[in-house]
Amino acid sequence: MLEFLYKRVLKPTLFLFDPEWVHDVFVGVGAWLGKSRISRAFTRVMYGYRGADASVVVDGIRYRTPVLLAAGFDYNGRLATILDAVGFGGEEIGSVTARPCEGNAKPRLKRMVKSKSLVVYKGLRNAGVDAIIEHLKSKTKPNDFVWGISIAKTNDAESVSTIAGINDYCYSYQRLLEESVGDFYTINISCPNVHGGESFAEPERLKQLLHALFEYGAAKPVYVKMPINETSDDFLSLLEVLNDFPVSGVVIGNLNKNYAEANYPEEAPSAYRGGLSGAPCNKRSLELVKLTRSVYGKRFTIIGCGGVMSVSDARVMFEAGADLIQLISGMIFEGPHLISAVANDYANQKNRAVDLQQSVAPKPVMAER
Repeated sequence: MLEFLYKRVLKPTLFLFDPEWVHDVFVGVGAWLGKSRISRAFTRVMYGYRGADASVVVDGIRYRTPVLLAAGFDYNGRLATILDAVGFGGEEIGSVTARPCEGNAKPRLKRMVKSKSLVVYKGLRNAGVDAIIEHLKSKTKPNDFVWGISIAKTNDAESVSTIAGINDYCYSYQRLLEESVGDFYTINISCPNVHGGESFAEPERLKQLLHALFEYGAAKPVYVKMPINETSDDFLSLLEVLNDFPVSGVVIGNLNKNYAEANYPEEAPSAYRGGLSGAPCNKRSLELVKLTRSVYGKRFTIIGCGGVMSVSDARVMFEAGADLIQLISGMIFEGPHLISAVANDYANQKNRAVDLQQSVAPKPVMAER
């Protein structure tokens, strides 16, 4: 019923309005719902996950479900106390930056409805790391819910140079560690919509950045959000750098800059106006998840992100080697029910695997009397 109402009534209505306005309204409503036990309980009755055990432990952190909200939606952490009630096991807040950032000029979002994608040109809009730290410290984190925080460099002219960019990342990382806010951190080196471009998605600059960051230690798991438009060789060159540092894993990956990979590229802007989310990311993200797992085995935790638009997409991503998945566009195009549906399928697959192991395990030999 919830799926029917979303797809036949709510989504057609929402898609009549500006997508950034709709986003802001939903974040506002979600923030309000997260303020009281009653509204949280009501949300959980409507959308909460109530299936079999879907929990998973990754890098010492327990997730009630393996489905996370990707960075870029809740960039100021306003939904940090309601997302567990719709089935998410965690979220990635941000990306946060050292200084408050207004983001790029509007329009910053455009729907590509037939392609099941959004053209995202937010430009790291956020209130700045210090304000977000204070906001999160004022909240009580729900039980069994994980707060990850994505860190990027401020999208302004001050952070364009390599040294300034490194200092920008380091300030946010140091402050988060000092205040012990967040359960894990993701270093976003691959946002395509900022001053100076993806300057740290290049091996030598990436080495400099990681050297500087890890001077502050790695008290919590640190992941790196990867670009997906690199060649496989260039992608492996970045992984080779990460392998030399105490990086726990990778998020694969960020927005797709190639409009030609949309199913209906005519929906895209005539000139580059932001990266594509959703379905156009799926093929390449999946290829890179498989590549990472095949080359590095269990060395890196892999968080699969990009084009998870259905239960089937999530299952294939897990089978390819992802330990967790993140999504945004799937929730927008398919509805919030997708989150619990993915968690339920994951639990069922996990239980089938356990049953299979038990069925093929050798039976104990009875000792003769």
